[in-house]
Amino acid sequence: MSRIPLLTIEQAPADSQPVLRQVHQAFGGATPNMFKAVSNSPAALGSMWAAFGALGQGRIGAQLGEQIAVAVADRNACEYCLAAHTALGRKAGLSSDVLRAAQQGEASDPRTAAALHFALKLVNDRGQVSDADVQALRAVGFDDGHIVEILAHVALNLFTNYVNVAFEVPVDFPAVPLSHRA
Repeated sequence: MSRIPLLTIEQAPADSQPVLRQVHQAFGGATPNMFKAVSNSPAALGSMWAAFGALGQGRIGAQLGEQIAVAVADRNACEYCLAAHTALGRKAGLSSDVLRAAQQGEASDPRTAAALHFALKLVNDRGQVSDADVQALRAVGFDDGHIVEILAHVALNLFTNYVNVAFEVPVDFPAVPLSHRA
């Protein structure tokens, strides 16, 4: 049971209702529980939805964005986000094997591996990265815009992880087991 009410569009504050309608439409006529919980605050809901929209138009691409989300969710033991982003990752064309590797912060592609390593370094060390950490991303072809965008994906996923873990939001996507290294 969620610690925060999961509001329907009709129950949500008036300022949350238009955003919840957009979420509902974007998810094919369903409103994921996370958004129902966040809708208790129109400001938080608007912020979250705007961040998803902006990063969805970003330069690193949906596949890498979902791999980052899976890695961060697994590290934070967020079963909700792991399930949701595994489903979204599959929709973006990632295989189950690639998504399982991402849970561990691993990838066969050196560029993706570097991004996942950096993302988990941000999470593990609370943003305390070194010049060498940033240079490792540049060495595999990421420019400064990409690097900032990777950090933005991590920050958004920390927000969603914390919402779902702190409020015990019920998972409404197919469950995915956390890795043993979580």
